[in-house]
Amino acid sequence: MDTSIKARFAAEALDVLAHYLEIPCLSPAYDPEWATAGHLDRAVELLANWAEDRPIRGIRVDVHRLKSRTPVLICEIPSSDPEATATVMLYGHFDKQPPLGNWSPGLDPFRPTLRGDRLYGRGSADDGYSLFASLLAVESLEKAGLKHPRCVVLIEGSEESASPDLEAHLDALAERLDGTDLLVCLDSGAPTFDRLWLTQSLRGNAVVTVDVRVLERGVHSGTASGVVPSPFRVLRQILNRLEDPYTGEVLLPALSAQPPVDQVRRLEDLASELGDVVASQLPVLGGVELAGDCPAERLLRQAWRPAMSVIGIDGMPSVSDGGNVVHAGVTANLSFRLPPSVDAAAATASIVDALEQAPPSGAKVTVTAHPPASGWSCPPLAPWLLEALDEASTAAFGRKAGWTSEGGTIPFLATLGKRFPGVQVVATGVLGPGSNAHSIDESLHIPTAESVTLSVAHLLEAHADISKRPPIAESD
Repeated sequence: MDTSIKARFAAEALDVLAHYLEIPCLSPAYDPEWATAGHLDRAVELLANWAEDRPIRGIRVDVHRLKSRTPVLICEIPSSDPEATATVMLYGHFDKQPPLGNWSPGLDPFRPTLRGDRLYGRGSADDGYSLFASLLAVESLEKAGLKHPRCVVLIEGSEESASPDLEAHLDALAERLDGTDLLVCLDSGAPTFDRLWLTQSLRGNAVVTVDVRVLERGVHSGTASGVVPSPFRVLRQILNRLEDPYTGEVLLPALSAQPPVDQVRRLEDLASELGDVVASQLPVLGGVELAGDCPAERLLRQAWRPAMSVIGIDGMPSVSDGGNVVHAGVTANLSFRLPPSVDAAAATASIVDALEQAPPSGAKVTVTAHPPASGWSCPPLAPWLLEALDEASTAAFGRKAGWTSEGGTIPFLATLGKRFPGVQVVATGVLGPGSNAHSIDESLHIPTAESVTLSVAHLLEAHADISKRPPIAESD
């Protein structure tokens, strides 16, 4: 297979991808009125129209809709071998995170901007490129007269909200997903842009909202302070049940787990080659001390250690607006990153119990748990697949594939792992240095998107060569 696929990505994908970047198709968690706003519908129809125009033999493109659920784009492509039954599922999502804040001068979350080899805009790398990479990979194989398996491209619309709508769609689409023995997820990250990076684990996520009330209304601090317990102090006290205030270590046993030895070794190898990967990606202010006593330990903390973040707070006015008042209450959103093997539902229950028991000073404490997302740890890959991934990375990037872990969550992987227990999983993506997923100035590194597309094409070709791979039952 030649490398003209790279030129094809720029010629066939960038214009439509740029139009997609103009659409503020926020995930439902950030746009409760998504159904009436219509932005998710605009985005999925744009992508579906592009998919329908691809010259791929027998392609079937549908926007799958369920009542009160975000839509899913599904593209079915028959195998080049009529007798082949195995299916490869390629996954991405089209919903977006909010802008977060003001982007750098000249950049805008919903105005595509091309600077050098990067395309800036919300959703460019997370995960707008995924449909284009998937279909162009298949299209390139057909143009070259090469074989490919039956493929199902599934692009969902609620991933950034922890995929609450995905299970219902998977139930409804069960027959069309039958026979899946390889899942390729294109929503993951890369510490560098010099090879195909494979994700070996992802942390889970538990989110709760805790509300502390002490008064019916705010009262002048000259009257109430020293008598009425500060709601912020009460919040601090109950947070200390969850996290050591000096070290940041999470204290609840239900939120911890031991990593597999082989994954620890891979992270140590990664640190040996690339140095302090975690620290190099963080815009840390001078003098701030990072947790972890070495680069490998920081990688391990990012991948397998639980952590708590206060991601939102209500009830406290801004510094410019705040008067001398003891406030009636305070509400905080807490996000817990969980080790890949921890049961997210059990962890959430442990968090709620710790926050609600024996409220300090008799304050009214109310905790609301949001749907949890379990993490994922990659099961061992079959020898044929490991070989195919190295060959694909070498063909596209010039060197063998590498392994890393991600501190974030892709709920889809845990969901599919349960639904298809014998499936082989490849998690990869383009979210490398400077991609800024979920942050300001998100960008797609176009050469990496092109190379990932070529890698996917090589992987699909290898899957179609049955002589190189035993039946899935033999490789489990």
